[in-house]
Amino acid sequence: MKTKSTHKSSYFAGVILVFVGAVAFAGKAVLVRYNYLHYHVDTISLLALRMLFSAPFYLGILVFKNLKDPQKPKLSNKEWVTMILIGIVGYYLAALFDFWGLNYVTASVERLILFLYPTIVVIVSAIFLKKKITRIQYLALVVTYLGVFFSFIPDLKIGMQKDLLLGSFLVFLSALTYALYLIGSGEMIPKIGSLRFTCYAMLISTAIVMGHFFLTNHPSLFSYPKEAYQLSFVMALFTTVIPSFMISDGIKKIGSGNASIIGSIGPVATIIMANVFLAEPISIWQIGGTIIVLIGVLMISVKGK
Repeated sequence: MKTKSTHKSSYFAGVILVFVGAVAFAGKAVLVRYNYLHYHVDTISLLALRMLFSAPFYLGILVFKNLKDPQKPKLSNKEWVTMILIGIVGYYLAALFDFWGLNYVTASVERLILFLYPTIVVIVSAIFLKKKITRIQYLALVVTYLGVFFSFIPDLKIGMQKDLLLGSFLVFLSALTYALYLIGSGEMIPKIGSLRFTCYAMLISTAIVMGHFFLTNHPSLFSYPKEAYQLSFVMALFTTVIPSFMISDGIKKIGSGNASIIGSIGPVATIIMANVFLAEPISIWQIGGTIIVLIGVLMISVKGK
C-alpha cells in the first residue's frame, strides 16, 4: 500500500524525469546545428550516425524486455505493415525534415515550430477523424500561431537564417509527420506497450535511414573528424535514447497533462542553449512570441490531455 510520502516521492521523481528529459530533447537541435557549422556533416550522414548510435540501445532494451516478459503480443501481417508505416513517418520522415530544416534556420526557430505539433494533432484529428474542435482549442490555435508570427519578426532581419521560409517549411513538415505518428501510435501502443512500440519504431526507421544513406551514394560515414562522431554519440544517447524513456516513465508517474506543462520548458531551453553554444541572439520579440506559443500549446495540451 502506497503511503502519502511514497506518493509524493514518486510524483516528485516524475517531475524531475520529465523536466530533465524535455531539456535533453531540446539539446538535439543545438547539437545538429553545431555539427553542421563546425564539422560540415551532411544531413543524411548525420541522421544515419544518430540512428546507428542509438539503435543498439533500443535493440538491447527490446531483447531484455522480451526475455523478461516472453508472453509478448503477436502482431498480424496488417499490424506489422501499420508498425512499419508508423516507423517511417515518425522516426524517419519527421527526423529527416527536421535535420534538413536545420540547415536553413536556427535551433531556436526549429524548436518553436516543432512545438506546434499538438495543434497539428488537433487539426488533423478534426479533418480525418471527425473530432470536434472546441472553443478553447480554436482560441489556442489562434494564440499559438500568432506567437510564431511574433517570434519570426527578428529572424526576418538578422542574417543567421540561410532561408527562413524553406527551413521553416521543412521543420513544419517534421512537426506534421510527428503529429501523424502520434495519431497512428494510438492504435499500436495499447496492443504492444509503449516501450516495445518505441523500440520497434526506432529500429524500423534505422533500417530506412541506412537504406536512404546507401541509395544516395553519400561519402563514407568514417570520413569525418572524431569530434563529429563524439557529438553524434552524445546526440543519440543523451538527446534521443535516455530522454525518450525518462519522459515515458515520468508520464506514468504524473500524467500526460502535468507532463505537457513541464515539457513546455523545451523551447525555452533550446533558446538558452542556442545562445550559449551557437551564439544565436535572443530578442524581446522571440521571448514574447515563445511565451505566447507556450500559452497556446498548454491550452490545448491541458484541456485535451
